[in-house]
Amino acid sequence: MNTPAPSTRRLYRGGSVYSPADPFATALLVDGSTIAWVGPDEAAAAWTRGDEEVVELDGALITPAFVDAHAHLTETGLRTAGLDLSRARSARDVLDAVAAASTGGGELLTGAGWDETTWDDATLPTRAQLDTAAGGAPVHLSRVDGHSALVSSALAAHAGLPAPDEDGSAQVPGAAHHAALHARWAALSPAAADRARRTALRAAAAAGIGAVHEMSGPALAPPGDLAALAALAGAGTAAQRADGREPLPDVVPYHAQAVTDPDAVRAVVAAHAAQGVHLAGVGGDLSVDGSLGSRTAALNAPYADAPRTRGTLHLDAGAVRAHLRACTLAGVQAAFHAIGDAALQVVAEALQLVADELGATALAARGHRVEHAVAADADVIAVLARLGVGVSAQPAFDARWGAPGGTYERRLGPARAAALHPFAALAAAGVPLALGSDSPVTPLDPWGAVRAAAFPHRPEHAVSVRAAFLAHTRGGHRLAGRGHPGVLRPGAPAAYAVWEAGDLLVQAPDRRLSGWSTDARSGTPGLPDLTPGAPAPRCLRTVVDGAVVHDDLGR
Repeated sequence: MNTPAPSTRRLYRGGSVYSPADPFATALLVDGSTIAWVGPDEAAAAWTRGDEEVVELDGALITPAFVDAHAHLTETGLRTAGLDLSRARSARDVLDAVAAASTGGGELLTGAGWDETTWDDATLPTRAQLDTAAGGAPVHLSRVDGHSALVSSALAAHAGLPAPDEDGSAQVPGAAHHAALHARWAALSPAAADRARRTALRAAAAAGIGAVHEMSGPALAPPGDLAALAALAGAGTAAQRADGREPLPDVVPYHAQAVTDPDAVRAVVAAHAAQGVHLAGVGGDLSVDGSLGSRTAALNAPYADAPRTRGTLHLDAGAVRAHLRACTLAGVQAAFHAIGDAALQVVAEALQLVADELGATALAARGHRVEHAVAADADVIAVLARLGVGVSAQPAFDARWGAPGGTYERRLGPARAAALHPFAALAAAGVPLALGSDSPVTPLDPWGAVRAAAFPHRPEHAVSVRAAFLAHTRGGHRLAGRGHPGVLRPGAPAAYAVWEAGDLLVQAPDRRLSGWSTDARSGTPGLPDLTPGAPAPRCLRTVVDGAVVHDDLGR
């Protein structure tokens, strides 16, 4: 006698469901990998067969799973095993941490998170000091923004780097940093890389994230990283379930490689497809410039705290134009990392040149994207909106560095810093917007990102909690062009998260208006209270394509 297969139907009831299908829904029915029905508890009987698993929500909230629209998974996982230097407050703290971790052998020592703008004395360790602390071992310590690092002489030798400058600083930015990253990846064992990927994907699942846009590239991850993630990630394939593999969040892959003609784009896409990687775009963290923290973001005016530098342009307008043109003609999304105002003007100029040649419609049809767009001004925003270019923004950057007297003001001065992260202007112009973390630069914390966009340091840049939430769920799917609706409605993929969330509110971004409402007559589904200081929702379960990737229900 055959044993019946377990039911793939699951009924949630007794909570709140964030759904455009029914703003007052309290129940959700899932059939396999698809949402079957959304509605009130009392109507569920008409849609059930009696073989469903019934889950009592006890007031919990179900939302679409979040999409992190910019992350580095392997790097995220590695940082859990390396030195955490986020609490270092001096060069001596960094050196003491290295000395304590050194084994005296030649094994690679990694760490990350240091930020000299939080130190009383911003003087960095010298390479000689780092060599002494590490006992001669190769050392790579990433700055918090990931755009520069402290490296020892042993690692510098592996990377082919020259001797340090006159000040002897162990810091390497720009091209030297990329070479150091290559050397670090070369020293990473396959087993350590696999552990890092699994660690990061599990952390994403525990944060209610169902999909991650992975920003990969030669200097950003070890060789073969995207193929390894493609084999590991995901939850819904029959092969994965038949093999009993661990279900994990989806990965949307991007590869940062500059190209100059359509055939080169097709070759990049085909080469990845042969490895089981279906690229969403060619680019991603294809860097036009660097970061404000490392003073490598390209600016029109000098840095306030370093008057002799305006940052670094890694790609000029000609290179950006060539890449955009090639991707547009090949029918592939292009994506660029651009933070400073000069870098964003380069992107805008290139966009306009390609639009003039190929037509605005052809350009907009590809749904190209810009990562970060921190210093986008009105002119850049207008170009992005007119040509259908989306932005993957990281509100946690503002939360961490945008406070009065913080890193942004130190680097740019108060006036220029006040213009950064124009979330409201981007939204008002109709620029497609998605939110991400740039993990490990900031944590995998989607509710924190929503809060930071709705309550930024400068209120004029705020969007509503609802707008930020939609950018972090539906917006991420749209920016990747994958056709996923990113909402909970009948027929949609079963990608959702269950939250312990407390009272649900409708919060307004304009401080002159009532900040919240619980009036059901509005017909607007409520979301958790994200007022600064309010407790963050706790993820109880995350589901991708009907498969549970994180489960804390009942614990």
